Amino acid sequence: MSWHSLIKDIPDYPKAGIIFKDITPLLADGPGFHAAIEEMAQFCEESGHQPDVLACPEARGFIFASALAQRLGIGFIPLRKPGKLPREVSRITFDLEYGQDTLEVHKDDVKSGVRVMMVDDVLATGGTMAACIELLQSLGAQVIGAAFLMEIEGLHGRDKLGNIEVCSLVKC
Repeated sequence: MSWHSLIKDIPDYPKAGIIFKDITPLLADGPGFHAAIEEMAQFCEESGHQPDVLACPEARGFIFASALAQRLGIGFIPLRKPGKLPREVSRITFDLEYGQDTLEVHKDDVKSGVRVMMVDDVLATGGTMAACIELLQSLGAQVIGAAFLMEIEGLHGRDKLGNIEVCSLVKC
């Protein structure tokens, strides 16, 4: 399937000089969205990648992680912005190219030794995903891989993920 035909370039959004990659046409295309989830599922089902659970940061990645979790018949752990989770949380604050951000996860949702596959829509600079991996590993999780719809290769985000194997369906 030609993933590029379902992802639209929007020049100068959100500011001049940026080419925004709009994934909403892919989400609106039933066969395209289904095929994307199936390709991510194949990566998860390969030898050595069978996760016990998926995890991803909010928000657009939730779309892919929840659909993929349903397809694989496993659970999904959301990593949320502060103040969104009602039980005891563990948190990480990390630097981004434009400031800082914080993510939280319910401590009791992450069991020691659980095999986690990270999922998100886009791998860009890798800072958010690296922080997610660090947070989950600090709670005893074994992060076994990361699956993305799209990777912006020029930003070298996978370099921040260490030895985590990465699957990205579209590279731009």
